[in-house]
Amino acid sequence: MTSRPPFPPFDERSAQQKVQAAEDAWNTRDPERVALAYTEDSVWRNRDTFLTGRDEIVAFLRQKWDRERDYALRKELWSYGGNRIAVRFQYECRDAQGQWWRSYGNELWEFDENGLMRRREASINDMAIGESERRILRPSLPAASQTAEDFSDH
Repeated sequence: MTSRPPFPPFDERSAQQKVQAAEDAWNTRDPERVALAYTEDSVWRNRDTFLTGRDEIVAFLRQKWDRERDYALRKELWSYGGNRIAVRFQYECRDAQGQWWRSYGNELWEFDENGLMRRREASINDMAIGESERRILRPSLPAASQTAEDFSDH
């Protein structure tokens, strides 16, 4: 059995650590590494796609990052309690034709006692943007340098 500290129940500091760890991992665009943060039988809803287990998660993420080029993500803690965390996020990427996109979303996370995510529900909306409108110009920023402006809709 693997474990991923910090473990529930979460306080503000440990919830923020989980959020930053998720942002850092997703910005590697390494499906196998990302999948290790989830239970073997983790259940996901990502938009209109439903997945169960690490193998499906890895396959999904491979396809996602083949399609979403130059992917860069920011996550922000929204709320926490017990073994659950709510996050808002945005990411930018470009498609094969060179069109840039900004995607906004919310995630609900539920963890097991070993700190592995056993459930993830993500609602996501996409907006076409011009290259000059990009705000996320590199894969990750140190958590201390993120501001509310990083998430504003200007």
